[in-house]
Formats: sequence, structure tokens, C-alpha cells
Amino acid sequence: MDMVRGDGKLKDKGDEAFEEGNKMHDIDTTKYVIHANITAEGFVEKSDVVGAIFGQTEGLLGEELDLRDLQKSSRIGRIEVNIESKSGRSSGEILIPSGLDKVETAILAASLETIDRVGPCIAHVEVAKVEDIRATKRRRITERAKQLMREAVEKGIDSEMMVDEVKQAVRMEEISNYKGLPAGPNIESSDAILIVEGRADVLNLLKYGIKNAIAVEGTNISPAITKLSKRKTVTAFFDGDRGGELILKELLQVADVDYIAIAPEGRSVEDMTYKEIAKALHNKMPVEQQDYIKVKKEEEQQPRIIQRKSVKVKEEEAEEEKKKSLSPFEAHLQELKGTFKARLLDKGRNIVKETTVRELAKELKETKEPANSVVFDGVVTQRIVDLAKEKDLDYVVGIKMGDVVKMPTSLRVLTADSA
Repeated sequence: MDMVRGDGKLKDKGDEAFEEGNKMHDIDTTKYVIHANITAEGFVEKSDVVGAIFGQTEGLLGEELDLRDLQKSSRIGRIEVNIESKSGRSSGEILIPSGLDKVETAILAASLETIDRVGPCIAHVEVAKVEDIRATKRRRITERAKQLMREAVEKGIDSEMMVDEVKQAVRMEEISNYKGLPAGPNIESSDAILIVEGRADVLNLLKYGIKNAIAVEGTNISPAITKLSKRKTVTAFFDGDRGGELILKELLQVADVDYIAIAPEGRSVEDMTYKEIAKALHNKMPVEQQDYIKVKKEEEQQPRIIQRKSVKVKEEEAEEEKKKSLSPFEAHLQELKGTFKARLLDKGRNIVKETTVRELAKELKETKEPANSVVFDGVVTQRIVDLAKEKDLDYVVGIKMGDVVKMPTSLRVLTADSA
């Protein structure tokens, strides 16, 4: 049965195809757009061109690339035709959005060039290009990004300042209070801590993720620092100026300090970069190797010197007595002193492996050597004790005892004083 158009004329296949195409929404997965130019020897309308496209390509490319099926499954979008007629001749452009891959789209585009008639008129179709929509979008994104960047620069947006402000806000939220002193949030839970001069130093360390620092806030050092230092491995990290030296002197008199790290001369911890902080902490020295124990006033020096001489005499006597019956680890300790190295020994106290203190934990985990004991130039920590127990060692020998809470009964831990 023939259908009647709104203008009273009979509808043909082109009309039906045009209406069907216009019912289809544009596909949202468009990858390519086919651009083709059309010319016809006579007056033609959009519906005539759409009908010709569907009619003359039908069955040409097989079922998989049938235009009607592709449009129904939304793999081909609405066919757009822009055409004008002048002096008995028509010309225009055909646009076909495609969600097919590049090869299928190219085949479909080539099939358009087989169209040789539109209605009763001789026609010619030539594909101008297959546009990659994604490439076009990327170009638009790039141009828009450039424009936004120029606007940002013109408006003076300082991204670095914004980042610093956000980091500062985060650090302010993280900084805590330990018995009235500014501290990082991990000061209580961490086995090792950093003691610094002031609140600004704690904030700068928080900026770089170091959360186990506490500030002494001046030369009048709180008893809380003294108590905390007795159960933690302590590194004093002070400014490289006269003020830092004075605070360090007092700290060494009232607290149990294990290591000392100093900022570069004339620099403050609060102004140091991450690289500078990491370098200073990497180069920290055991407190025994630092010549910082001096007294400010001349009159205070004499009694301390006398006292230290007296202690020295006693120490020398004890040392002489000790040499008469050297422990089997003493020689190793003396050789390792100041080297920051460690040795794994067999039952005969012979060296089976030598490494650095930094790599000791890793070595204890991975070694397959027949080790019976470990001797090293460092502080005995809970981690070293636990690893030694896992390896069934009999002895752990270090310079100083750290914060060891759980002591296995099968393991004997010795330090320089008891070795």
C-alpha cells in the first residue's frame, strides 16, 4: 500500500529511509565522520539523497555492513545531507557519523562512491575525508588547555603557593602535643625519635612525611624529653648555629642521646629541603664520636674535668682488668668501632659475613650462612633481636641497648659494657 507524504505526493523508499534516519539519535560512541561531496544533474532533495544511499548500497557490502542494520544498532548515526539546487543543478555535502572501526568506516565510505543516480538524476559522489573525531577532540583539548594556561598565567595563579598552603594546612592538622611540647603524631608509637629545637622544625619535617619529631622549645629542656629518651633511640637534629650548639650541650647533659645530626653551617632545620634533611640524617654520628660535651662557663669546667678524670681512672682500671679476660666478642667490637659495620660469626667466633649496619636487618633475613652470633657497631633494637631469634642465633652484640621490650630467653644480648 502506498504511503502519502505531507505534501500530498506518494512516499518512496527515499522518504521512508530519511524518516527512519531522522528517528535515530546521534550515536554517543562516534569515532569517525565520513565527509562526502555530491553533485546531481537536476533538482534533488535531502530525502532523495538519503534514499539513494540506502537503496544503492543495500546488499553491496554484506549483512555485517548493511546501513539499515548498522543504524538500528546505533553503530551508524543519523545521515546528514546539506544540498542546494541552482540553475537545474544540485550540489552539497553528506555527513555520516560512524562508531565502526577505521577499516569498516573506510569500506563504508568507499561504497558511497558507487552511487551514480539520485532519483531520476545522474549523480556523482566523492568522499572528501574520513575525520577521526578523537583526534579532533584532542586538538580542541590541547588548544583549550593552552588558552586556560595563558589565562591562569595572566591572572597570576601561583600553583606552587597553593600547594604550599594546602601542605601547611595538612601539617597544622598533623602536629600534636606531647606533654606540652610540639611533636609529630608518631612520637609515642615510633621506636626512634628526632629531637629538634622548635615547632617550626617539627612542621618542616612533617612537610616531608617525617612524623616522629619533638621540639625542646629552648634551652630549658623539659623532664618529658629526659624520660622519653630513656626508652627511645634518639637522634638530636639541631640548627648549624651557636643556638643549636648550646641547646645540644644541655640536651646531652639531661637526656640519653644515641645519634647527632647537624644542619649545614648557618642553616636551620625549618628551612631545609627534603634532600638536605635526608643527607643530614644519613650522615648522623653516634654520640660517642662527637666532641660536644663541654661546659659554657670556665668555673663550671674545673669540677667537671676533675670528675671526668676520676671516672676515667676508674674506667682505665676496669679496662685493664677486662683485658685480662677478654670476652670472645671484644676484639670484634674494637675492630668495628666507628665503622658502622656488622659481622655474622660462627660458633668459633670466625667471620662468616660482613655487612653494614644499614643492611644488617636485610642480611639477617636473607643469609644462609651458618651464623651463631652477630656483632655490630650500633644500637640493639627490638627488630634486630626478633630477627636474630628467627635465625636461631645465640648472641647479639652491639654498642648500646635500645628500646627492647621483649627479650627471648634463648638469646643473649650483650653491649660494649658487658661484652
